[in-house]
Amino acid sequence: MMQRPSAPIRPVALCAALLCAPALAQTTLPEVRVTEEAERAGAQLRLPAQTASRTGLAIQDTPASVDGVSAEQLQERGDMSIAPAITRTVGLTSSASPGNGGLSFGSRGFVGVNSVGVAEDGLAAGVALGTISYPTDSWGYERIEVLRGPASLMYGSGTMGATINAVRKQPSRERGFELLLSGGSDSTGRIGFGATGPIGEVVSYRLDVYGQRSDGERALDDSRSGKFMGTLRIEPTRDLQIDLIADRSLQKPSRYWGTPGLNGHVVEALRGENYNAGDSIIRYEDDRLRAKVRWRANDIVTVRNELFHFETDRRWRNIEAYVYNPTAGTVARSDYLEILHDLEQTGNRLGVDLTLDQHQVAAGWEFSKAKFRTSNNSPYSGSSVVSAFDPQHGSWDSPDATRARFDSELRQNAFYVEDAWKLSDRWVLLGGLRHDQYDVSRRELVSGTPFDKDLSGTSARLGVTYKLDARTSLYAQYSRGHDPVNTLLTLNLANSAFTLSVGRQFEVGVKQQLADNLGEWTLAVYDIKKDDIVTRDPNQPAISIQGGTQSSKGVELGGVLRANAALRFEGNVSYTDAQFDTLLEAGGNRAGNRPLGVAKNTANLWAHYRIGAWQASAGTRYVGKRFANNANTTEVPAYTLFDAALHWQYNANTTFSLYGRNLADKFYSNATYGSQFLVGPGRQFELAANLRF
Repeated sequence: MMQRPSAPIRPVALCAALLCAPALAQTTLPEVRVTEEAERAGAQLRLPAQTASRTGLAIQDTPASVDGVSAEQLQERGDMSIAPAITRTVGLTSSASPGNGGLSFGSRGFVGVNSVGVAEDGLAAGVALGTISYPTDSWGYERIEVLRGPASLMYGSGTMGATINAVRKQPSRERGFELLLSGGSDSTGRIGFGATGPIGEVVSYRLDVYGQRSDGERALDDSRSGKFMGTLRIEPTRDLQIDLIADRSLQKPSRYWGTPGLNGHVVEALRGENYNAGDSIIRYEDDRLRAKVRWRANDIVTVRNELFHFETDRRWRNIEAYVYNPTAGTVARSDYLEILHDLEQTGNRLGVDLTLDQHQVAAGWEFSKAKFRTSNNSPYSGSSVVSAFDPQHGSWDSPDATRARFDSELRQNAFYVEDAWKLSDRWVLLGGLRHDQYDVSRRELVSGTPFDKDLSGTSARLGVTYKLDARTSLYAQYSRGHDPVNTLLTLNLANSAFTLSVGRQFEVGVKQQLADNLGEWTLAVYDIKKDDIVTRDPNQPAISIQGGTQSSKGVELGGVLRANAALRFEGNVSYTDAQFDTLLEAGGNRAGNRPLGVAKNTANLWAHYRIGAWQASAGTRYVGKRFANNANTTEVPAYTLFDAALHWQYNANTTFSLYGRNLADKFYSNATYGSQFLVGPGRQFELAANLRF
């Protein structure tokens, strides 16, 4: 059952204040209107590249690698969460753990929340202590897109590898309802409800509610979550649109922190055990309010504004470190952690779109202010020993008091301009500049030295697309971006002297739509180099300095093919050659090593066969070997998973689906946490009903 929110969301007063804000408009990207034909074929190149550009270019004409997953594909494959959906796109891998909120990914040789950003409708929330916890469930989204490579021009710092953008379903004046009911293995249950329609002559709405629960595969593996997404759209004239948005999400994820390793390898015999405390806690609460205005002044000028306020509260209380003793048959537990996050972020994004002959120009200013407080029980003492095969979980008990440790504040100002210049029917030139200014301040509440720090970064992109014909494009681009050496909200005195790490990318590619709507394919080749990562001073190894370098080169190929009216294939493959060019760590020189969490090869393939009211789908995913440390001494083995789905369209409005995941019951690890391996789910089945009326 969906858990009832612990506190009511506070939308009314703030939304009223936002509505009364003077003549503002938003810099959110154009809405995606996915055609039914494109959804059926899995085609994307004709859609607006809203995650990659504010100028409204189609993906076909955008000189960048961008693709995504539609709501129909989510239903076809049974991807109820954003993470599995995204990792089916080319080159994306998961590095999710309970400590980073479950939304940590790797792309193009760069891994983690400081290199792969996550946004909703083009708006990314602040990252605190390496954690992102929203959005997670795929219900309520029309499409989830990925822009690969440095994306600082669109989103600021922390996007060297890629940016993931969840695009919400929009209000409609045509009344409609959606209902999802499902149940499956491990007592998993889900319910989702969506509704849209008019309210009078000028108002429409969109409402999405979702809840899920599961007992998981092991003790303390249970999870519960629920969310509310609401949009009220006011259109007093054809040129003025006002959206009031209120969302709330409550998550209680699995309290599984991994399976112990032995000599660098996961112990398969322990896959069904959990060594956390019986009263352990993981809880994320997210409240989000937004007011968006779009005013079309005339055929040339459109003004946009978005005013937003986010609140995030997170709590962890767990035993997080385990060491296996095979001789004694025991596991030693340590790291009794309690951590609390209190994050508030308020901001405004003002933009102007100009249509000037052959130019489509987007310019704007973005401002945000984030306040963050963290409390914890450092130094996280406490220890215990339990049986490896029959653990008595006991209670969480630490001799260290949990106290508020520091307050930090981050002010960000960003100015950008982007121009899509249609040089001719065949040539499109896309260029842009963005400057970010960050003002960080930190106040210690227990001990330490407070400080203030100013950081800045300038991003740029210049790309060109050439159409060989109406369906085939060649493109090339150069882009520059920046990443923080640590989460900006949690900079400390030790790294306060550092500047932003700077990266650049060269990319060339091909995009082609096949004739007669048979499908499409894309090819991208890239070269990325990131400078000023943190390394050790070769003359004084105890001192950390900037000066390290990381690089990656790779190839990504993806596409969809409709072999005939009944049979469709979707697939992708990637190759990534990533390494540290310069990096000294306490354990030695890492030059030439592969960064942790990076797979050289990934591949995905889906086949869908439809006959009458039935459709059968089969999919496979391959993730190559990764390393759990920069020393490359601990491996996360490669794995291949097989999934399947069977759909029966009972009538025009009702579809029943049976999903099978990890059909071979493969034992594999998604990621690592310290010396532990986070083992992926075994074989699962789920039966779902999707209704539209």
